Amino acid sequence: MTSAIPKTIEPGAPVGGAAAVVPDGTVPDLTQRVAAVTRVAEEHLPETERDAVFPEHALAEMRRTGLLGLLVPVEYGGLGGTVADLVEVSMALGRTDMSVAMIFAMHCQQSEAIVRYAASPLREDLLSRLAAGKLYLASVTTEPGKGGHLFRSYAPLSEGDGTLEIDRTAPIVTGGTVADGFLITMRSPQATADRHVSLVYAHRHQLRVESAGVWCPMGMRASHSLPLTLTGTIPAHQVIGEHGAFHRIAQSVFGPLAHIGWSAAWLGTAAGALSRVLRLLRDPAGRKRFDLGSELLMTRLSGARARLDTVHALLRRAEALVMSGADLSGASSQLLLNNLKITAAEECHRAVDGLVDAVGLRHGYLQDSPTRLEKALRDLRSAVLNYSNDRLHLADGQLCLLDPDVRFA
Repeated sequence: MTSAIPKTIEPGAPVGGAAAVVPDGTVPDLTQRVAAVTRVAEEHLPETERDAVFPEHALAEMRRTGLLGLLVPVEYGGLGGTVADLVEVSMALGRTDMSVAMIFAMHCQQSEAIVRYAASPLREDLLSRLAAGKLYLASVTTEPGKGGHLFRSYAPLSEGDGTLEIDRTAPIVTGGTVADGFLITMRSPQATADRHVSLVYAHRHQLRVESAGVWCPMGMRASHSLPLTLTGTIPAHQVIGEHGAFHRIAQSVFGPLAHIGWSAAWLGTAAGALSRVLRLLRDPAGRKRFDLGSELLMTRLSGARARLDTVHALLRRAEALVMSGADLSGASSQLLLNNLKITAAEECHRAVDGLVDAVGLRHGYLQDSPTRLEKALRDLRSAVLNYSNDRLHLADGQLCLLDPDVRFA
């Protein structure tokens, strides 16, 4: 896994734009950084899975290796990575633990919003912290009463004398109990409608952070996505972009990088499951236990691989679209990005479900199997619910009517 580093990324440039080698002509290699994180995640997987606790050791390794600054431009000390790098790292982490991969992908989504839209002096402060591994970001976009409608907010952002008052409750905040900073959506101070939403940044020390409840999910157990209440006062300059203009950030950064990053994490999880099954079957002991001449077994393996190849092709097409700098607001582009999320969520889960049937009760259903299919299946069950596929289908139906010529992005 290699990364070409861009010389600079200007505010407002395409997400993950064209890259160039660093001045000394070298091309930095992400393989060792990612391997260090996956080793630590693997080592602590039994306890994070059993206890449903945040993978703090894996996060510490992301800090140490500089991966938290993957998308930060090199002039701020970051790795200057691209969307292609985000995909590769998220897939690699997903092979070990989908929770760790999703935590990383969502952090990168937040960091790219800062790269693209934060103004001085906030921009310089946050990017240097990200590059140094001192800033893990959590996203606060969920809100009671609005479902998953990203473009709305009911919590008012109140203006003071050069300050902004935050009083915000969110039912789900991944990693919120350990985050160093938060990107928070709120109704703009001068809003006349719920869709006038601002995105603000708050350091943890600027807020009172209160968590509630117990995190005990079916899958994604290490994501630790508890409800949070955030209250505090921040300087007025800690707005990301312009007041009321969050829809532009969502359309150009939040939406595309969410669907690409999530899909990469899901694909990595399913690919890791298939790889472990194939290694089991190829092992001498496995060849005695399973009938490798079974047409049914071969058909099920083929079906799983076909599903993952389909997701991979769609993921790479979406990655290329975003990196091209194309306008992502068009119907065909929105349809491609939405359909990537829908397809990845469904097909990765179906692939692993089919593998459970392929290897049977002992290695498909029991928790102590080296295939870890049981964990992968539980984790991937969350994918269709993570910004509901049903909601995306409704949006896609309306987008279809805007593209009667059926033009593909």
